[in-house]
Amino acid sequence: MQNSENHITLITPTAPMAVATHGGRAKCLQRLVRMELPVPLTVALSFRAVKEIAAGRMPDLSELTSVFDGGALLCVRPSSEDPDWGGPEAVLNIGMNDATYVELSDRVGQEAAAQLYLRFVKYFSVHVARLDPDAFDEITAKGSEGLRAALAAYEEETDEPFPQSREKQLAEVLRSMARAWEGTSARLLRQAKGAPADAGLGLIVQQMVLGIGAGECGSGVIQFVNSDTGQPQITGRYLSQSQGREALLQREALYLECDARGPSLQEHAPQAFDELLDFGARMRRRLREEMEIEFTIENGHAHIIDGLRVKRSNRAALRIAVDLAESGVIDRAEAVMRIQPRALSELLHRQVDPTAKRDRIGRGVAASPGAATGRIVFDSAEAQASAARFEACILVRRETQPEDIRGMHAAAGVLTERGGMTSHAAVIGRGLGLPCVVGVEDLRFNLRKKTLVTKDGRLFKAGDVITVDGTTGDVLAGEPAMLEAALDDSLQTLMEWADEFRDIEIRANADTPADAQTARNFKAQGIGLARTEHMFFEADRLTAMREMIFADTAEDRRAALDRILPMQRADFIDLFRIMQGLPVCIRLFDPPLHEFLPSDRGGLLNLAEALDLPVSDVTRRAEQLEEYNPMLGLRGVRLGVTVPEIYEMQARAIFEATIEASREGEPVVPEIMIPLVSAKREVELVKTRVDAVAAAVRTETGRDFTYRLGVMAETPRACLRAGDIASHAAFMSFGTNDLTQMTYGLSRDDAGRFMSAYVTEGVYPEDPFHTLDLDGVGELLQLAAERARETRPEITLSICGEHGGNPESIAFCRSAGLDYVSCSPFRVPGARLAAAQFALMDNRTS
Repeated sequence: MQNSENHITLITPTAPMAVATHGGRAKCLQRLVRMELPVPLTVALSFRAVKEIAAGRMPDLSELTSVFDGGALLCVRPSSEDPDWGGPEAVLNIGMNDATYVELSDRVGQEAAAQLYLRFVKYFSVHVARLDPDAFDEITAKGSEGLRAALAAYEEETDEPFPQSREKQLAEVLRSMARAWEGTSARLLRQAKGAPADAGLGLIVQQMVLGIGAGECGSGVIQFVNSDTGQPQITGRYLSQSQGREALLQREALYLECDARGPSLQEHAPQAFDELLDFGARMRRRLREEMEIEFTIENGHAHIIDGLRVKRSNRAALRIAVDLAESGVIDRAEAVMRIQPRALSELLHRQVDPTAKRDRIGRGVAASPGAATGRIVFDSAEAQASAARFEACILVRRETQPEDIRGMHAAAGVLTERGGMTSHAAVIGRGLGLPCVVGVEDLRFNLRKKTLVTKDGRLFKAGDVITVDGTTGDVLAGEPAMLEAALDDSLQTLMEWADEFRDIEIRANADTPADAQTARNFKAQGIGLARTEHMFFEADRLTAMREMIFADTAEDRRAALDRILPMQRADFIDLFRIMQGLPVCIRLFDPPLHEFLPSDRGGLLNLAEALDLPVSDVTRRAEQLEEYNPMLGLRGVRLGVTVPEIYEMQARAIFEATIEASREGEPVVPEIMIPLVSAKREVELVKTRVDAVAAAVRTETGRDFTYRLGVMAETPRACLRAGDIASHAAFMSFGTNDLTQMTYGLSRDDAGRFMSAYVTEGVYPEDPFHTLDLDGVGELLQLAAERARETRPEITLSICGEHGGNPESIAFCRSAGLDYVSCSPFRVPGARLAAAQFALMDNRTS
């Protein structure tokens, strides 16, 4: 049976239908019918047919029901394009009336028939006819007595008897479900799940297999993998003399396979159990997916009522995809395409258990994924003391500064009042794999009193336990249940397959040897950005750094830096040894000098004592270094030009480390990157000094080595003048954090305060610090790449800002012809996967 436009269709192997017109449930049932599995007779209504019903135009139901047996009961289920979008509840036992009740009483017994009829009357009255539920909730009697009371209550509420026509009942059910889908609350709910505003709903009308009667009858649900882990495991329940999914709700339901905890379907009805195993294996092979089967057993034989893709966590999805590929059901390329790159963040970090109760006390920007629980501490010294006691802590700051690095290393998580996706806390948190929530405005921070106050007035003090969820941006009171990271063989296997397909390199940003080791573990193809300034904040280096700042002459500055030189050299040796054979790109000193000085009166007094200088001199020097806008002031290459001793010391440390590390393995070829360039002459000046240091080290050691010198393009002018600059650069890496800041004129630390409003109002489609702005910043990058290659065709081009880990950025970099992207170590697996998927998509369309 088909209507002329295929909008009401009997599901047969050849019936014209598709997911986009009839929904996923209808299409899946058709596939099962093609496999000759025992699926009851089913009619599918298309999205258009359901829209017509919602508008009051009912199809010819006598024609629709003519394919079913005259006395057969029917059920109606929703069939949306994506089952995750939800839909109205299934309605069972349509067609139950006085005559059917008498007929069923003879077959299954009066009380069982009465219970079926009672259940249908109650559901129809409340959910279809929309009658007062209290009138039916008060009916506690079962069987025949309850049925009489329910029928009387319906008649009292409507002034008419309960409808006896199967067609009339079906019409009311179809109209109710169609209108429920079109309702405002349902539309908003599914849009929150990612459904388009005009998403359609199909409906399927199916002849019921009762699950109640003589012999072994009942219903249940079975699947063959664990939804949380993806491990092979038969799960579900079966309940004799039941319908639908009742088995999942009843304590007396049987286990499926033999189980020490109680009786099982395998023991109770072995033939039906074996049929289900066969159905599951065939569905997995033909549908190329792990499926959940809703089944009904009638007289010892299983029937498939519905088949759904198994709901799964991200870790289960990964294992399922790998297992399907390894068993030959799908190929490796499809396995790679099935996993969302962003889902890997969940697998690499601890997460709050999705089933755990959340006592949310604040929400901010989810800046670094993962979740951590600990006691509140308000400064880095407290964090280090807590770590020394082996107590987990959450470092709470107004915003983190470079001197907070040691505290961040000691903490389990970080929470800041200010900041956005590229703030200091966010960038360092992602590099360390440290859960971090920034820009939390609905908590009141009082660092002097060491308290946090929630909007509802709750007070949290130092030592209280909280949880930061860097995946969602939630700040939670207490310690919810956690799920551990899933670094298993399936992840390693999928990553190996991804590497077979991708065509762009993935490097990591790493500031310490520990970061480099993490990057190496995640199979990064080198270091794309090693920030050297964080190495200067260790206590033994900070004093020498401050002495250099207060020195009056170049000789005095060199004397202070000579004390730091062996420490820098040791850092670089460690980096080179860990990344042996892979490129390491070291960014020369970048931050303004004032960041190395204390900002409070007590700190200045201590510094004066340490340097044996008058407090007035220390205060005066600190004031001289203050800038109205230090991010646009004396930093980066500008320091290299005006205080060249810093870069000379760093260059020497790099070259001496190169010689030392090359003694033990493959020769090291360091890449030296000059930050914040905007003019060709800046590069010329620094390059002259670096080359001179290289010549001196070669002469002193008698050892030769090679190195590459390049620039970090993070100003609009550097992009516009990329052709000039490229003449002196072996590589150009785009620092998209600062480039976005300067292109937009936005502070990357403060934009979080209003960014959500800007996105909501449609000013920006996304936060440009989170998702690369392809129109503005992207145009600058494209222009710079073209101009740089015109001057120097062999120049290496890359992105080393935090955008480098985003799939959208990787797609852009491939199209722009960039050679690699570099991102935080914990984002490397997602970047590798995204790169592979874009390569596969290009191959499919070419």
